[in-house]
Amino acid sequence: MFIPSFTIASVRTRAACALALAACLGQDLTRAEPPSGAQPLSLKEATALAVQRSALLTAGDARIKAAIEEVGRADQLPDPMLTFGVESVPISGSDAFSLSDDEMTMRSIGMSQAFPSRAKRNARRDSALALQAQADTDRAVSAVEIRRASANAWIALWAAQREHALLLELRSQADLVAITAKARVRGGSASVSDALAARAAELELDNRIDDARAAIAQARAGLARWISDDARREVGKQPDFTQLPVAADELLARLDQHAALRSWDSREAVAVASLGEARAERRPDWSIAAGVSRRNVGAANVFWLEVGIGLPIFQAGRQQRGVHARQADLQALHAAWEDARLAQLESVRGLIARWAAQSRKVDRFAETILPLGRDRSAAALAAWSAGADLQAWIDARADEIRLRIEYARLLGEWGQSWAGLAFLLLEEVQP
Repeated sequence: MFIPSFTIASVRTRAACALALAACLGQDLTRAEPPSGAQPLSLKEATALAVQRSALLTAGDARIKAAIEEVGRADQLPDPMLTFGVESVPISGSDAFSLSDDEMTMRSIGMSQAFPSRAKRNARRDSALALQAQADTDRAVSAVEIRRASANAWIALWAAQREHALLLELRSQADLVAITAKARVRGGSASVSDALAARAAELELDNRIDDARAAIAQARAGLARWISDDARREVGKQPDFTQLPVAADELLARLDQHAALRSWDSREAVAVASLGEARAERRPDWSIAAGVSRRNVGAANVFWLEVGIGLPIFQAGRQQRGVHARQADLQALHAAWEDARLAQLESVRGLIARWAAQSRKVDRFAETILPLGRDRSAAALAAWSAGADLQAWIDARADEIRLRIEYARLLGEWGQSWAGLAFLLLEEVQP
């Protein structure tokens, strides 16, 4: 019995489409994991490596060491001074400018030492200690910022790999449709335009996959900025982005413990210490100098001693102005601090709202939107295998590609919103 070739092609096409549809329905595409290597890189490990290898923290350590050295010398006395010279040199008469004829002419040598007031020395030490505390705080804040930045880089790579994996899952079906369309054209059951449209859809998907590969390379380069060669490893399973390490209400209650605000404490301490230094300027310094003078032949050598005391008697125009200036600096700091608290509160509230909304959108995509797009595409494919127009499947497939890309990018934004909340506190909280 003779069976026309187009009938055989039609039967094969329907069977292939049915198998493809069954395969699509049999897997949960929204839960596909990104490819992983033998030793996947977790977010926790990535942030730890970033902190260990950060040149910024090395610089912070150097600044702390410098501040410690400044503390050690802050309240030290000034260096003593060696003095020498001549006294009572005649400038007129027969002995003018002679150092040996007049018995009153003396050659002197001595030492002098200045003694700043104890209040000034204590104030300088307080300022040095405040600067050391500021260096410690700045380093701790930098560590939090590095963990957050490296976490964002890890999440960007994870999301890019998710997008690539989601698009690759569509590749085999696109190839199958293109091959089937060619076969049906040869069998006379489809037009050339269908084959061309199927090929165009296949190439468009390839373009999207290439874009995803480029995004992976770019994200990997961003992660390498923090962890160098370890960025070549495949990323592991993401943390549970539905749960924050510290509850949202607690984050708002502990606003002053946020890394972004903790530097204000040390800045206030530095400003208070500067005010203390300005007030200490009202206390007088004193100095002492002593030495010996050798006189010419016929006159006895002498010993001399001098004591000097500072006279801050014009405080209204000098010292008091410095006090007023430092008080104004402290008031400005308090006002700026309050504005920074309000800005941080606004930022965190907005971030919490965005993270919560993104959590709902991710659930909606995973549970409803992506399955609907998949089912629509599968239904259009089944209809085409039964003789319907191919354009319906092309449109449905284009929408499914768009939805998968949107879903992967939403995952990245969701993860970065989570990281923004997970790395708020100065204390290290392991995600």
